[in-house]
Amino acid sequence: MAAEEPAEEPAEELAHAEVTAEEIGSQVALEYGQAMTVRVCKADGETVPVVVVQNASVLELKKALRRHIQLRQARQGGVQHLSWKYIWRTYHLTFNGEKLADDRKKLREYGIRNRDEVSFIKKLRK
Repeated sequence: MAAEEPAEEPAEELAHAEVTAEEIGSQVALEYGQAMTVRVCKADGETVPVVVVQNASVLELKKALRRHIQLRQARQGGVQHLSWKYIWRTYHLTFNGEKLADDRKKLREYGIRNRDEVSFIKKLRK
């Protein structure tokens, strides 16, 4: 009986997926409880899992979301440039109906925990 070829090693799978060192670091931090996943529900209904450190601020969540979207676009070959200035001028992030208005405030101060969901809500015109 001939020996079967071994399955592809996980490290090889990672190399094919072009995973960044930052993504690997985020996964390790999650495993050790040093980070959490915040699910960001976009206006089109898509939910994006974003990894941030446990004591992250609203600004750090916004930056992590931006990095996640940019990496995904680069991999999929989609739209290469989004105006994040426009996005943050047009949308709020909210959690349980409360606007995450203060970029310096920690997510946990809003009550956000691992696997919680925040949403994009279009700002009303003044």
